[in-house]
Amino acid sequence: MVRRPLGNHHHGPDTLLVTSDATKQTDPVAEATESLRELIKRARFVLFDFDGPICRLFAGHSAERVAVDQVRWLEERGLHGLLTEEERAEPDPHAVLRAVDRRSPGSDLVVELEERLTHQELTAVPWAWPTQYADPLIRTWFATGAHLAVTTNNSAAAASRYLATRGLTTCFAPHVYGRTQDLHLLKPHPHCVNWALGAMRADPAASLMIGDAPSDLEAATAAGIAFLGYARNERKAKALREAGAGMVVSSLEPVLEVVRERS
Repeated sequence: MVRRPLGNHHHGPDTLLVTSDATKQTDPVAEATESLRELIKRARFVLFDFDGPICRLFAGHSAERVAVDQVRWLEERGLHGLLTEEERAEPDPHAVLRAVDRRSPGSDLVVELEERLTHQELTAVPWAWPTQYADPLIRTWFATGAHLAVTTNNSAAAASRYLATRGLTTCFAPHVYGRTQDLHLLKPHPHCVNWALGAMRADPAASLMIGDAPSDLEAATAAGIAFLGYARNERKAKALREAGAGMVVSSLEPVLEVVRERS
């Protein structure tokens, strides 16, 4: 792994992480930068995961609290036994939703639980935190002629509402692809990625996905497109590296720098 400090920042959030054979290179920092430049140069179609690379959706409206509310809602309906003890303690509302769908796929219960989650995501939008450098990266990439899409397991309505609050709608419209009530099609299934590629008439060889989870990497790989991992902390970086991500950045700043070179 190569770490490249940016400016005078400490190692941490503003670091370029590359998981490759860079240790064999005579100048690993230059090699890492060139690898990132090549990845971006080929990308005419860029697919962003939403919660992570673009913003932290539940920064001010705890995802864990949403998951707890989901579990309580099930228990109030006498469905305590629908989840295992481990699933009831799960802090991720998507994991709770998936668990219910596994036991009762396509049921009215799943439909209602998904609608409740969409409502919670929409409620979270005003308190979402923009990912550092995401807004200028999106605007700059769009200005250079790249075609952008959102491919997310969150509700498309929540993603669209957030983009509107940041003045980013025109950079993506109409290409925002989110969760459907067919929950087996959530990433790591490549459904939303293939949906976006087809709608944009994108060449997979000229396409890139930016995501922060192994499920994003798996979906991109299944769709046959390149992947760039974004990890805001070492836990997420480790998960991406262990899943096989070839390149992981802990800040979007170096990505923005390379895109600006093209403008």
